[in-house]
Amino acid sequence: MKDIVPSPPPIVRNDVAAVQALFQQNVVPTYGRFEIVLSHGSGSYLYDLTGRRYLDLGGGIAVTSLGHAHPAITEALVEQSRKLIHVSNFYYHEPQGRLAQALVGLIAPGKCFFCNSGAEANEGLFKLARKFGHDEGRFEILTTLNSFHGRTLAGIAATGQEKVKKGFEPMVPGFRQVPYNDLEAMRAALSPATAAIMIEGIQGEGGVTSASVEYLLGLRRLCDEKKLLLLMDSVQCGHFRTGRFQSFQRLLEGVPGGEAFLPDGISMAKSLGGGFPIGAFWVRAPYADLLGAGTHGTTYGGSPLACAVALKILEVIEREKLSDNARQVGAFLKHGLQELANKYPTVIQNVRGVGLMLGIELAPNVPNLPGDSSKTQSIRFANLLHAAGLLAIPAGTNVMRFLPSLNLRQGEAEEGLRIVESVIAPMAG
Repeated sequence: MKDIVPSPPPIVRNDVAAVQALFQQNVVPTYGRFEIVLSHGSGSYLYDLTGRRYLDLGGGIAVTSLGHAHPAITEALVEQSRKLIHVSNFYYHEPQGRLAQALVGLIAPGKCFFCNSGAEANEGLFKLARKFGHDEGRFEILTTLNSFHGRTLAGIAATGQEKVKKGFEPMVPGFRQVPYNDLEAMRAALSPATAAIMIEGIQGEGGVTSASVEYLLGLRRLCDEKKLLLLMDSVQCGHFRTGRFQSFQRLLEGVPGGEAFLPDGISMAKSLGGGFPIGAFWVRAPYADLLGAGTHGTTYGGSPLACAVALKILEVIEREKLSDNARQVGAFLKHGLQELANKYPTVIQNVRGVGLMLGIELAPNVPNLPGDSSKTQSIRFANLLHAAGLLAIPAGTNVMRFLPSLNLRQGEAEEGLRIVESVIAPMAG
């Protein structure tokens, strides 16, 4: 059959410059991209057009929960695509209902809405909060400094980082930020217009900073006292990354009253689809029906294809006990990074995080750090790791994030530690 529109010509040669030129000429330049041009992946490894292999400890920013080219995801895509790829949300289909049931079972009684990204999931929670407070004239959502809640206009207004707001003023009204992990600051910031509080269990873009036990429990009490919704952005820190389905479940393990803790709404994405675009938010009773028919919607959200992939990922995580793997390999990797911090204190200032959501904070002025001095230390350090065959994700000016696949093997973690040390040692003299 003749194509109606001819396909773009294939790139026959491994021509890095040709691919980069395609981007420079045709793609809106919203990203500061590294020079690497990737071609394919397998498990925890990626390969560029020159044939070079990289150990991927960035995981597509906490997305590739089962690694690259996992056969279970391919099989789910092929099997479901043979039956039904898309229908509108005017109709029912089994994969969406089953996925909602699975997520509710992992959290608590409530209901789910499906969308396409973390930003969309957060937008849904913003609308939930406004609907919740509307009849009393309450609309404000308090978030925290160094938070990140997406790139939409409301998302950047909610985000506690000025760099994402520049050039897009005036901000969407109804958001204010206070210091993270400061319960009294949150209490002092409340106003008659406040309807909800939103936090991340572990700030990712903000530098891999965990909420304290006292903060989580205190926020729940505060929201109960003031009749506010407590919302959690779990887009990056959720989906078993910490060794439990949600980061707050892991952070509150063994804490008196911790097992009873529950937010009113949770946003999810990233690892949920393992690379296939899907987002979701969960809302607990009695607020699960606040957004009734006609109040919110999406064309693509919760498609049969996306839901089939997400269900398959949950199946693999359970079968292969990847929650336990995130704990064990994560603890091994964190211990190894801490040993490097102890050995090279002039380079690594501290190590933090839980499970397979880890960060190293570089010292304020790392000696002998190669690269363009106009770039942040984290970007320059990332480039050195790339040159040594490892991918990791910068956060801010001084933090490197490790957000690998949940099935990362200990041997791969050991390889990663060797590469990190090979980059650090020359700087430490």
